[in-house]
Amino acid sequence: MTALPPTALPPCEVSWFSALCDDDYEFLGVPDAGLASSFEHCRDIVLAAEAGGFDNVLLPSGYGLGIDTLAFAGGIAPMLKRLRLLTAIRCGEMWPPQLARQLITLDQMLGGRLTVNIISSDMPGETLASGPRYRRTVELMHLLRTLMNGQPVDHAGEFYTLKIDPPRIRTVSGRAPLFYFGGLSEDAREAAAQGADVYLMWPDKIEAVKAIVEDMRRRATARGRTLRFGYRAHVVVRETEAAARTAAERLLSRLDADAGAAIRAKSLDSASVGVRRQAELREAAAGDGYAEANLWTGIGRARSGAGAAIVGDPDQVLAKLNAYRALGIEAFILSGYPHQAECDLFARHVLPRLDHGALV
Repeated sequence: MTALPPTALPPCEVSWFSALCDDDYEFLGVPDAGLASSFEHCRDIVLAAEAGGFDNVLLPSGYGLGIDTLAFAGGIAPMLKRLRLLTAIRCGEMWPPQLARQLITLDQMLGGRLTVNIISSDMPGETLASGPRYRRTVELMHLLRTLMNGQPVDHAGEFYTLKIDPPRIRTVSGRAPLFYFGGLSEDAREAAAQGADVYLMWPDKIEAVKAIVEDMRRRATARGRTLRFGYRAHVVVRETEAAARTAAERLLSRLDADAGAAIRAKSLDSASVGVRRQAELREAAAGDGYAEANLWTGIGRARSGAGAAIVGDPDQVLAKLNAYRALGIEAFILSGYPHQAECDLFARHVLPRLDHGALV
C-alpha cells in the first residue's frame, strides 16, 4: 500500500475517553480519590472534550468498576451542544427491545448524536465460551439494528426468540446509529464482519495494523458488507519528545508490579485474545518499552485492554496518527492520564492540525 500524503487523507473522527471505569490516575496503579469515577469527575472530562473540539467521547462499561454507562449518558446528554457520545453496552445484560428503547431515547436527548460501542465481554457471574458469546453478540446487533431502524422483528435464534413491533419512538435520523466493535479472535472478527459498522483495534505495530485492516476488509466483502476502521490508544504529547518520554516514565514511577497485575486481572476480558496480544507487544518491546517509534507499551503494565500509548512531540504524534490514517483508520479513540489534563494538551497541540469530524 502506498501511503497517502496527509492532505489526501479523508477526515477522521477524533474521540476522547471518559473514565467511568475507575481508570484515571496521576501515577498509574496508585488510587487517587480525586480521580475516582463519579458523575462530577466524568462529567468534567466530557465537557473538557467538547470544549477542546473533539468529535466524540467513549463512555466505557464495567460491572465491578466505576459508574453505570447508560445512566451517565442520560445525565450528561442535556449538557452537550455538539459532542457525540459513544456509549458502551455489554451484550446480554439487557433485553433487546428495552435496550433499543433506551438507546433511541438517548439519541433523542443528544439530538441524533448517539453512537454505540458493542462489547462482547462475559457478564458478571457468567463465563461463556468465545463461540457462543460472539454468536449472541451478532444476534443482539441484528435485533438492535432492526428495532432502531423502526422495523418489526420476527426472530428465532440461539439466544433470543422475539416477535415484536419496534418501539413507537425513533432515532432522530430514523435509523440505527453506528455500531463500533472490537475483538481480535477469529470469532470476534467474524462477528464484526457480520454486524459492525466500525471495527476497532487496540495499539499494535504499523505492519500488524495494516494486516488486520486487510483481513477485515476481505471478511466484510465476502459477506457483501463494508467496514470502517478505528484505533483505540493512549497518548502522551508534550512540546518536545524528551518531555513526552519523561511524562510517560513519570506515570509508572510509583507502580508496584503486584498492584499492576491486580488491576489487569480485574477486567472481565483479561484473558481475551486482544489482551494477550497487548501483553505480547509489551514483552517484545525494547528495554525502554517502545514497540516501535513513538509507540510505548509501558502503560499496559497497569491496565487491561488498550495497553500502549503514542508518545512524542506534536509533530511526532501527528505523524503517527497520519500513518494509521494512510492504512484506512478513520476513527481514533484516545485517552491519557490524568484524562482531563491530557485531553487539554492534545486539544491544544495536535487536534487543530487534524482534518477531523464525526463519522456519518
